[in-house]
Amino acid sequence: MIDPPSPEIDLANAELLGELEQSTPESVRAARAYTRLEVRTRVVVQPANMSERRTLKVQGITGDISAGGCQLLVPIPLNVGDIYWLVFDRSVVDVSPVYGRCMRSRVIREDAFEAGFAFFSPIDLKVASKQSTGSDATLI
Repeated sequence: MIDPPSPEIDLANAELLGELEQSTPESVRAARAYTRLEVRTRVVVQPANMSERRTLKVQGITGDISAGGCQLLVPIPLNVGDIYWLVFDRSVVDVSPVYGRCMRSRVIREDAFEAGFAFFSPIDLKVASKQSTGSDATLI
């Protein structure tokens, strides 16, 4: 027989639902630690472990990038919680390859997936973006 949920679980669920209801695009934008720069550039995603680097090599495109992370569009789903080695097109974004943890992944369509990454150390976007004054880059 299954025991009914305890009152503590119901209270925790109610708190989580309350937080979810308050997640509007404006509140999410205000809570961000870093300003995002909308830049479209190629990025290669590979597993962070050297022993696994040859097992997967995915080319995607950035949707946006900030000092603390980025959003990518990739052709296959990436594993949430896994750590990846991200190599950006340095002719567009002058950033050395970085380690990032996949924080979210969602289906856009059958051959396109959005993936959000958090970098392990902040990058300097003031000198990184060669497009920052061009029409392809906007702060969001």
